[in-house]
Amino acid sequence: MVRLIPADERLMDPMNPFTTLLATVRHALTDLAAAGVLPEGLDTERVSVEPARDPAHGDAATNAAMVLAKPAGRKPMAIATPLAEALMRDPDVAHAEAAAPGFVNLRMRDAFWQRQVAVILEAGDDYGRCDLGQGLAVNVEYCSANPTGPLHVGHARGTVVGDALASLLERVGYAVTREYYVNDGGAQIEALARSIHHRYREILGDAPGPMPDGLYPFAELMPVAEAIVARDGDRWRSADESAWLVPFGRAGVEAMRARIESDLSALGVHHDVFVSEKSLVEEGRVDAALDQLRADGLLYEGTLPPPKGRVDEDWEPVPQLLFRSTSFGDDIDRPLVRSTGAWTYFAADLAYHLDKYRRGFAWQIDVWGADHGGYVKRMQAAVRALSGGRAKLDVLLCRLVNILDGGQPLKMSKRAGRIVWLADVIDEVGADALRFIMLTRKSDAPLDFDLQKAIEQSKDNPVFYVQYAHARICSVLRNAAALDMRAEEGAPDAALLARLDDPAELSLIRRLATMPRVVEGAAVNLEPHRVAFFLHDVAAEFHTLWTRGKEQPTLRFLREDDLELTRARLALLRATQTVLRLGLRIMGVRPVEEMH
Repeated sequence: MVRLIPADERLMDPMNPFTTLLATVRHALTDLAAAGVLPEGLDTERVSVEPARDPAHGDAATNAAMVLAKPAGRKPMAIATPLAEALMRDPDVAHAEAAAPGFVNLRMRDAFWQRQVAVILEAGDDYGRCDLGQGLAVNVEYCSANPTGPLHVGHARGTVVGDALASLLERVGYAVTREYYVNDGGAQIEALARSIHHRYREILGDAPGPMPDGLYPFAELMPVAEAIVARDGDRWRSADESAWLVPFGRAGVEAMRARIESDLSALGVHHDVFVSEKSLVEEGRVDAALDQLRADGLLYEGTLPPPKGRVDEDWEPVPQLLFRSTSFGDDIDRPLVRSTGAWTYFAADLAYHLDKYRRGFAWQIDVWGADHGGYVKRMQAAVRALSGGRAKLDVLLCRLVNILDGGQPLKMSKRAGRIVWLADVIDEVGADALRFIMLTRKSDAPLDFDLQKAIEQSKDNPVFYVQYAHARICSVLRNAAALDMRAEEGAPDAALLARLDDPAELSLIRRLATMPRVVEGAAVNLEPHRVAFFLHDVAAEFHTLWTRGKEQPTLRFLREDDLELTRARLALLRATQTVLRLGLRIMGVRPVEEMH
């Protein structure tokens, strides 16, 4: 069984102040046990320290008294009160207070937060990095659009979510492989071949009429047909379909794969592995997967009940080859062979996920569209069955994106060939805006993407708001260098950082110091949108500080009358710049130095 390391088993991270506080709390609990206030040997694994929900209550809170009350045979407040008193003896703790029903709220001294600036600067590009994953191999499969046309904007969300998630998991110590599954077999490739042949006949001067229903009316297929005409002339004009179906399908897949990879590159996405469904079938991998299930007694000939909620007088039970997916938590057993004798998509997917497992991926993550939600249980059941329970499949579902232009919806229709292509959106708004906005909501929540808002230079545009914060910092650092007040290399000492005592400066530092916790939490919960929320909050804290400096000269970053304070504030700016840069990199967004 693959073992995913939960957050509460992580090693203490010196870059994460909340793990430092957790160590402080555990030491205090050990002291209370030694003093006889608590029983010896209590399990403190579930004890946590989290940022306080209400800043009025302090900087952090611990649940120690709540989780230890029952095993200790004490009421929570009977533990919280002496724990607060013990924590008050720590030099970093300014105030500790027990609060009903048993939390202990902590307020830290300014020096505790000020030295986080030095921690960030010392860590540099490694800030927020940890070894939570301990090198465990994980396969993240995302995008995987059928190669029947270019990528449209609807593919962007799952692509961006998968790519950012892969970066997050790498950041916390997993060995990540980014994978694309090419669905280059089956009926959709035959439809692609027929669509290209229709264009081929048009180019030769035939009048085949409108594109038939079920085919792909995209103009983007015309160059594929033109290339075939240039190479083969009218060789296939009157040929039987059986002669041209395979070569036309192959030409279409090759051309569309090249276009898809080009579009992904423009979005800043690069996969490590492309796996062909057609190759899996031709190499006998589907047969091998089913042979394994058959040997395990998990296949049988049977019939399925009629579809739920639908009365069909013509329905008759048909004997089929079925997989016992109900033995692994699925709602019904699943068919593996169509009435035509061809494999179902599910059969090919069995082979594909078994192939991933045999390549060493006991943890697999698939990013799918929300319309595949009904497919999740059967695939998770299949992975458990094929691996003997040693592998795990997680699936992230991404809702469709509502595309707007100045508030007006843009309707897409595959049948009419009216598609908003991904490449056109990148040309219109840029890859940075597209990627950032796609991560401003949880993947299974609705998302509106307005083309006009995406290029708007205002605080209502989240990517502009965050990039502007980074660019403003770069501008201040350039001005400091021009005035011969350039920021010093390395981390400043405690005496210098003590000058950062304005409430807005301390508030920004507290926000920056949560980055390791945010990154870890986003990775553990497979929620890359948390990074976007965090960066927006950091930018808001910085812009507030910038505005206050405009209004109050004493809060300006560059003070020619106080070079020591200037050096301290430049250190804070460099730390903020580091956090913004690293967070944007996780999202695949450029940390720009100037806004135009």
